[in-house]
Amino acid sequence: MREHLARIYAPVSEDMYDIATHAPGPAGRLPLTAKLLREAPSGHLFGWTQNVGMGWRPDRLLGPEVLILSTQGGLRAEDGTPLALGYHTGHWEVGLLVRAAADELRSLGAIPFAAAVSDPCDGRSQGTPAMFDSLPYRNDAAMVLRRLIRSLPTRQAVIGVATCDKGLPAMMMALAAMHGLPCVVVPGGVTLPPTRGEDAGKVQTIGARFAHGEITLEEAAEVGCRACATPGGGCQFLGTAATSQVVAEALGLALPHSALAPSGQPIWEAIGRQSARAVLRLIEQGWSTRDIVTDAAVRNAMAVHAAFGGSTNLLLHIPAIAHAAGCRVPTVADWTEVNRAVPRLVSVLPNGPVHHPTVRVFLAGGVPEVMLHLRRLGLVDTSARTVAGCTWDEVLDWWEASERRARVRQRLAADGVDPDDVILPPEKARARGLTSTVTFPVGNIAPEGAVIKSAAIDDSVVDEHGVYHHLGRAKVFTSERDAIAAIKNGDIQAGDILVLIGRGPSGTGMEETYQLTSALRHLPFGKHVTLITDARFSGVSTGACIGHVGPEALCGGPIGKLRDGDWIEVRIDRVRLEGRIDFVGEGDRRYTPEEGAAVLAARPPHPGLAPDPELPDDTRLWAALQAVSGGTWRGAVYDVERILAVIQAGQKALDG
Repeated sequence: MREHLARIYAPVSEDMYDIATHAPGPAGRLPLTAKLLREAPSGHLFGWTQNVGMGWRPDRLLGPEVLILSTQGGLRAEDGTPLALGYHTGHWEVGLLVRAAADELRSLGAIPFAAAVSDPCDGRSQGTPAMFDSLPYRNDAAMVLRRLIRSLPTRQAVIGVATCDKGLPAMMMALAAMHGLPCVVVPGGVTLPPTRGEDAGKVQTIGARFAHGEITLEEAAEVGCRACATPGGGCQFLGTAATSQVVAEALGLALPHSALAPSGQPIWEAIGRQSARAVLRLIEQGWSTRDIVTDAAVRNAMAVHAAFGGSTNLLLHIPAIAHAAGCRVPTVADWTEVNRAVPRLVSVLPNGPVHHPTVRVFLAGGVPEVMLHLRRLGLVDTSARTVAGCTWDEVLDWWEASERRARVRQRLAADGVDPDDVILPPEKARARGLTSTVTFPVGNIAPEGAVIKSAAIDDSVVDEHGVYHHLGRAKVFTSERDAIAAIKNGDIQAGDILVLIGRGPSGTGMEETYQLTSALRHLPFGKHVTLITDARFSGVSTGACIGHVGPEALCGGPIGKLRDGDWIEVRIDRVRLEGRIDFVGEGDRRYTPEEGAAVLAARPPHPGLAPDPELPDDTRLWAALQAVSGGTWRGAVYDVERILAVIQAGQKALDG
């Protein structure tokens, strides 16, 4: 044991024991006044003491204090090489944006503070129990971010730097709740695609493709190495990370044309400095988040989501942001109305029709370019304000004739890409057959509804009327591990309906099942398989994948009563944005949807249905709290008043 301890504490240098026991302290004087000493909280005064203790000059203590929050992860050396890795590229470089904002604030006489709440990677946690913490983490992070803001009582504004699937929604929830503070979101940008290779979505299928002989070991090793072609930024597709950046901008919380910038490049780093100037201007104007995140802003975000063809996970996050802001929380009916009215205009990974990476969307003009088209169609409220200190009308008037717009579009054209083939004018989108983004099917399997990104169903399995129809037998799984094994070993075949149950909030924290959707997308038979689950999907998922089925299986939902061999009928109308998923038979018997509902009601739950044995207690608590608050269709939020009422009623019942 002594030798072991000696190895831990060796080597020893003499200067280790040259230990100072006092120091002179900072030079100068705090800018105190008699009024401050008599009236200011002691925390304010001690805060100044700590500020100069950290090296801030005493004569510069009177500037406005701005808190910069980020999701930074990992530890980079000055030259960018890793000293300690982050969980993902999305938070790896955002510290550069924090520094750029801080430098600009300092140069303008403000006092920047910085703190970080890092975030997980949904890609890294696919197919593992780590996914059980993914969605619950969002609420936890939003709470911690809010506590950090409140814990700096002298802050006059907040800048939030974030990028990816849960960190950015959490940041938006936190800032939206700061009703009286000026707040600006800085989207952390995107990584570049490899010059030759696969994007970060497709590369996640190398295991399934290898198992089916679609790719060799050598090919898998090579494309797996190259997919993240640059070290920072969210993935190259319009998944949840990229869609969240777009939504932050559409809400007015981020500067116009800041979403989807290429991480690490000068135009990206400049957004940090520009956001610092913007937040100081908001202080001068007296504008706070209450003036930015309004019912009109939420509606604009929904419209832009539809025009981009965004991730279905934003159906969880936009209602949560609206709830935090005290705005009207959108319903399924609202989402359907918006998606029926708003044409999809963006051709991007994963929806297509051409799979442009997200950096091309930025160069084609990003959110302002899309909103120009939507303004002409009368589909956005351009009187809504933005953190640029003006309305969307003023922003779009500037954007249309701006040098910035001309230069970025010219840069894209230099690569041989027409910007209007990435962000399509409405008439061109219509001619190309771009369909609306999401459909909300119902039926006896999903009486409370479900969701499918109908825009991403393979065109070859949709009829001339825009209808996807599949009548097939169910293969039912109660774990994602078993389902992916079935795909890899050939037990799932064309024509099957893969049903995954017990994976909603109560079973797994509503895990994201991209392992399954990506495998089906990139295997030749996958477009002929329908997936139905009470779990959710990655934003990069494509195909006939129906998720968010409600009620979830573990809360008595009919989906939890399905069995292998059951006949299921799926019909999705991509034009009318209507759909049904119904149990319609067993064995040789066929049922109407009404008869099928009665049969399911009389059945016991699937014998394998149970919460995942590795479900953490933290996630069980999250699931219960969000269920009481209205569940996933209200954004999986914590409605404090509702939760307190249920606790009080329960306490009374226990007390008798």
